[in-house]
Amino acid sequence: MFHGLISSVGHGGHLGMRYRGHGDSWVELELPYAESLIGDVDTGVIASGPIISLMDSATSLSVWTAIGAFRPQVTLDLRVDYMRPATPGKTVVGRGECYKVTRSMAFVRGIAHDGDPADPVAHVAGTFIRIENFLG
Repeated sequence: MFHGLISSVGHGGHLGMRYRGHGDSWVELELPYAESLIGDVDTGVIASGPIISLMDSATSLSVWTAIGAFRPQVTLDLRVDYMRPATPGKTVVGRGECYKVTRSMAFVRGIAHDGDPADPVAHVAGTFIRIENFLG
């Protein structure tokens, strides 16, 4: 279900995101390198926006794997710490993990890398509001 959700609809589909795998509380997506994603034509480096979108999607989906259901939620905060530019020509992998869920919040973290998780492009940490409990 993740594959169809990510690669065919909305912003993720437009960017070319693809599903890689998931577990009980984590999801991995990939963002294949494409000229349309380049932010600096002189270097060929992917712009920050698509990487932020990749990580927002991976962490959001990790909440759904953690709770075992698709439920409405909203990104409240997503802090992105860039460690280095993504290597031109390489696919960026985003792994999001949901490490704590409460009645109204979900807490996430993750990394983006382009081949070596020990050499990340970015770290992320964030929170999602689980709005189903507020809809009545």
